Amino acid sequence: MTRIKHYVFDIGRVLIHYDPEIPYRALIPDTDRRRWFLETVCSPGWNLEQDRGRSWVDGERELIGKYPEEAELIMAFRKNWHAMVSHAYEDTVALMETLVGRGEDVTMLTNFSDDTYPEACERFPFLSRPRGVTVSGEVKLIKPDRAIYEHHTEKFGLDPAATLFIDDSAVNIAGARDYGWQAVVFTNAEALKSDLERFGAGL
Repeated sequence: MTRIKHYVFDIGRVLIHYDPEIPYRALIPDTDRRRWFLETVCSPGWNLEQDRGRSWVDGERELIGKYPEEAELIMAFRKNWHAMVSHAYEDTVALMETLVGRGEDVTMLTNFSDDTYPEACERFPFLSRPRGVTVSGEVKLIKPDRAIYEHHTEKFGLDPAATLFIDDSAVNIAGARDYGWQAVVFTNAEALKSDLERFGAGL
């Protein structure tokens, strides 16, 4: 096994919690209607296009054109984004900071819109600890497209075979492995610690 020289962390659902249900539990109390809204209207696929670089204004305009009766709830998504990222995963952050603190090369690669990421950095100062980050909304590339792994590799001068990527999405992990990185699916900090030790991090 190639010795790992570079650690690349995803952010959402790895370092910080993300759940659109949080504000919408109050906005749409009915469970079935809330599920329909978040699966069909402000769906993960719709939100992903903001991560790809589409503006919120354009995204909202598109949805309101399809669902004019849902306009207020559609506009509420961006307005309540801060509530969706309710807390950090402190145990995972501690692992990341341990790697940084002992001089390992740590960067981040995230699907994030370009206007919510600065807000996240204000809320969660530890996001400034790694060497740098690739934000999908800024580069107009998105996981699991091969181009974003290539971009991150070139930007930070990584050796793909010596890079370990941590992400909660199996699809994103598959994309990273296809590109040539080592990668593990994040489930919780305890499992991640075991994975890091398996790859020689020695935590």
